[in-house]
Amino acid sequence: MTGVPASAAGGPGAKPVRGGELGTAAVNQASLWNIANILTMARLLLVPGFVMLLFHDGGNDPAWRSFAWAAFAVAMITDLFDGHLARRYNLVTDFGKIADPIADKAIMGAALVSLSVLGDLPWWITGVILFRELGITLMRFWVIRHAVIPASRGGKMKTLAQGTAVGMYVLVLTGPLATLRFWMMMIAVALTVLTGLDYVRQAVVLRRKGLAAERLAALEAVTSAADAPGAESLGGADSPAAVEAGATVFRTGAEARGPAEAER
Repeated sequence: MTGVPASAAGGPGAKPVRGGELGTAAVNQASLWNIANILTMARLLLVPGFVMLLFHDGGNDPAWRSFAWAAFAVAMITDLFDGHLARRYNLVTDFGKIADPIADKAIMGAALVSLSVLGDLPWWITGVILFRELGITLMRFWVIRHAVIPASRGGKMKTLAQGTAVGMYVLVLTGPLATLRFWMMMIAVALTVLTGLDYVRQAVVLRRKGLAAERLAALEAVTSAADAPGAESLGGADSPAAVEAGATVFRTGAEARGPAEAER
């Protein structure tokens, strides 16, 4: 979830992706109403529908819980496709960058909290998963001006394990299948914790590298300002004028870079 050029955000300079499978009209411009954003919005709309289906008739009707599982499954499937379509066909928009992770957290959070309210899932499991998801989201913003924490293979496995386990808990299962879903949830919790710790490590390393690069850029800017023609008249590299000139160059470069933006 790398920076995206302005053309990918729906601007008039958007160009079709070479070799894309959609029609030219579909990829010439990443408008708000593209297929990726429509899938994201559909997933958001599925959240209240899923909750109502799950709690229908007190949450104990196997048929209605099957309907709830179908809504949850559709939401998880759209999560797989909308980001892929957005990147492949150059349909990334600012709306998608914001709405996509919100939709992901909304459907998973709604399922976890609802299952805990019904007494089917221990609250500590819900707490661990939600704490990890919220913490990692905040951490991404903490380091976003320096770099983007890429989605790892472990993170994708975690998402798959969570979706499978929660889906099994939505269904009314007994016997060996009930035991299987418990162990699937334990795998999901373990992956949630392990990948969360790995993201923390990556965030700390990326932030340190980013701060070091900024200090180096500032030093180079001061040196360049001191070596520029007419620098002697400013009083040398250590003069306030030279330092201010270097700081101005650094600030201009930092503003030009701007914060890195995650992919959908």
